[in-house]
Amino acid sequence: MNEISFDDFMKVDIRVGRVIRAEPYPEARKPAIKMWIDFGPEIGERKTSAQVTDHYTPETLIGRQVMGVVNFPPRQIGKFMSEVLVLGAYDASGVVLVAPDKEVPVGERMC
Repeated sequence: MNEISFDDFMKVDIRVGRVIRAEPYPEARKPAIKMWIDFGPEIGERKTSAQVTDHYTPETLIGRQVMGVVNFPPRQIGKFMSEVLVLGAYDASGVVLVAPDKEVPVGERMC
């Protein structure tokens, strides 16, 4: 395992966001969903694509809080420009999104 310093960790800006729009992404190489996420007034709305179709549908994502890295550079995913990396973990079926276990204000930074 590679160790990093606390200063290195603090360079990763992980924030709470709320999915405000979601739709299928059939053009993706692997099944995915496009999401538009509100990260509050400081960050604003960012879009992403995530391979989370094993556990979620676009309809079940809308209104859900998620955690995302907001300071990575944008990345082209097929014809879609991803502006944030949502966080998740694998279970036996697929990716489960990481989220606060209680409602918190959008835009709050992970500490």
